[in-house]
Formats: sequence, structure tokens, C-alpha cells
Amino acid sequence: MIDGTGLWLLPGLVDLHGDAFERQLQPRPGVDFPAIAALIDTDRQLLANGITTAFHAITLSWEPGLRSLETFRALLAAFAALEGALGADNRIHLRLETFAMDQWPDAAAAIAAGRVHLLAFNDHTAEIARRAEDSARAARYADRAKVKAAELAALAGAMLARSSEVEAFVAEAARLARAHGLLMASHDDASPESRARWRSLGCTICEFPMNAETGLAARAEGESVIMGSPNVMRGGSHLGWHSAEALVRAGACDVLASDYFYPAMINAAFALAARGALPLAEAWALVSRNPARAAGLSDRGRIAEGLRADLVLVEPAAPGGPRVVATIAAGRLAHLTPEAAARLR
Repeated sequence: MIDGTGLWLLPGLVDLHGDAFERQLQPRPGVDFPAIAALIDTDRQLLANGITTAFHAITLSWEPGLRSLETFRALLAAFAALEGALGADNRIHLRLETFAMDQWPDAAAAIAAGRVHLLAFNDHTAEIARRAEDSARAARYADRAKVKAAELAALAGAMLARSSEVEAFVAEAARLARAHGLLMASHDDASPESRARWRSLGCTICEFPMNAETGLAARAEGESVIMGSPNVMRGGSHLGWHSAEALVRAGACDVLASDYFYPAMINAAFALAARGALPLAEAWALVSRNPARAAGLSDRGRIAEGLRADLVLVEPAAPGGPRVVATIAAGRLAHLTPEAAARLR
């Protein structure tokens, strides 16, 4: 028993899009570590931040290096090896690049085997091609891919030359996902028309829409709209895109994900409440109940009899912001700070 005096008991966080695990795979550009070690350490970070269900946003691209087919295979093997050994419910959110035609057979096999829990269509090829030609920006992408900028630019150019193949490939991937009942999302929709196109393929989640109009169009159709918690925590997008808080206030966003920084989820929920955007109960729903519902996980995201018992004890006024002092995942104590350990009775 933990004495919870002065602490808040809240539902465990459900993260539909988190790619901070990539820093454990490649903590420095071109320096790789084993996928199993990376996932074990990531699991510890998740639990310390109250995340009891995590959809790891694994990118499968035509790029070599961090987002390559080889990395995807290594992560699949690591997930299999660690099944039942991790504290959080670790799941796979496959970010499929729309030009990853040659890598698709492995993804298709993983989907058919039930290894993938969410499929999102991403299209960053043109952006990579542009930035690979920009000496000021090329290093980030080239280092991640472990090639020279000129080689990455050539690879991106070769992929763009296959643009005519993309529409049929995406349709094929969506058909397979629908056949297996797999949840699908679009990414970076720029307009309601773009959202409608992805909706026609069965994508019922809208990730990171570029404007409120698109988010509102998705919500009007009953679709979930995901934005990043770091955007809320920092007060804006690090890339200069639309404010996540503005979308929340407009009713154009109902889910917040960790994106690239796990601590942002708890901080974003409390920040929205402190800024008067939402009552805390509604702000917390953005990181618990709503993402669970979007993912079809009716056994979590709330505190109620008969559910999974994913719970967090939070010290709301800790130095530096709200802090998770204990995490219970599926009814088991999975994380405990020294201060919380002193409260054990």
C-alpha cells in the first residue's frame, strides 16, 4: 500500500505516436546500439513518465540507416524477444513511407502476422530530397542514414522518379490493412480534401494536421486528431507548424501524443489546465481516455472496475512541474520513485 496523501491518482497514459526510442537506437549520429537494449531502456522511460501503453512510431523507409528495412527487422525481433518482459504495453505503430515499395513485403508479412497495431502513411521523400541539397540541413538526414549528403540526395531523387507507382502502392497497403482490421492514420494532412482522400482508403485517424480547418473536418466526421504534446508544452511547434494548443481550444484535436519527448504528455495536460484551455479532467482525457478509444482499447484510459488497472500517482506541484511518483501497469507496480517508496505501508 502507498500513502497517497497529497498525490493525484490518474489513469495511465496511452501514447499513440512516440519515436523518442530512436535516441536509444542511435544516441549519436551513426552510432547504433542493439534494439533489445534500446527497447528495455525505453520501457523504463515510459513507465517513469506514466505511459502504460506505448505505440512506438517505427518508420520504414527507403532510407538506409536508422529508418531502414534492417532496423525494422531488428526491432521486430526485439519486440518478439521481449514479449511479456516489459512493464508497459509496448505496441508497434508502423510509419510507412509512401515510397517504401521495395521494403513493403516485410511490412506486409508483419501486418498479416498481427505484429503491427497501427499503420500510418507518411510522405517525407520530397522533403528529404530538398534538404539533402541544402548544406545547412543535409547533415541531420545524412547522419541518420549513415551516408554522405550527396548519396542521400541521389537516393531521394531515384525514389522521386518512381512517383507514378505511389498511388497504387498505397492502395495495396491500405487494402491489406483493411483485410486484417488494422487501424490506419494519415500524416501531415494539409487540407480537408487530403483528409477526405485518406478517409476513402480507411484511415480513420488524422495525425498532425497542418491547420485547424483540416482538424475540424476530421473531427466533424468523428475521426480522432492527434497532435504532439511537445508542441503544447513548448507553446508552439519547433518546426513552425500550427499550434497544438490552438487546435485543442478550437475542438480540432482530441488526442495528444508524446511525439519525440515522453515527459511532454503529463506536462502538456497540466499546462492546458493551467492556461485555462481545458479543465484538468478533460486535458487528461487527451492523453488517456481519448487515445485509448481511438485505438479501440476499451480496457484502459479510465479508472473503473474491471479495466486493466493502468494507474499513475502524480505529485502535481513538484519542482519543475508535475511528476509521476508511481506507475501501476496492468495492476502491477512498475515504477516507484524513492520518495514514493518511503510512503509504502
